[in-house]
Amino acid sequence: QVQLVESGGGLVQAGGSLRLSCVASRLTFSNYNMGWFRQAPGKEREAVTAISWSGGSTYYTGSVKGRFTISRDNAKNTVYLQMNSLEPDDTAIYYCAASSRSWLYGGYGTRGYYEYWGQGTQVTVSS
Repeated sequence: QVQLVESGGGLVQAGGSLRLSCVASRLTFSNYNMGWFRQAPGKEREAVTAISWSGGSTYYTGSVKGRFTISRDNAKNTVYLQMNSLEPDDTAIYYCAASSRSWLYGGYGTRGYYEYWGQGTQVTVSS
């Protein structure tokens, strides 16, 4: 079955950086739009960013614009999340997700858009 495996999480001080990776297997990666979500304790899982199958289009939630960058390498079946200027409010479990739905009609900021999910990686930002 399809697998998405995240890595790169950890503990970092406020103002620091982390780079998350998500490697996909058992799917034709270049056919899938990819997203990163996060879930903090006691909160709903929220969309952070998404990238179209080609990498030509991206979406960012307002709180991470200018700090986070999503990218992908279709040859490596991998999507990345570069996180800079991290803040304590960024503390959460980060999940990657894959969708074969069209990018053109939107929805990539919602959980229901995605068919496959990884297990998550913990990011903790200390103040």
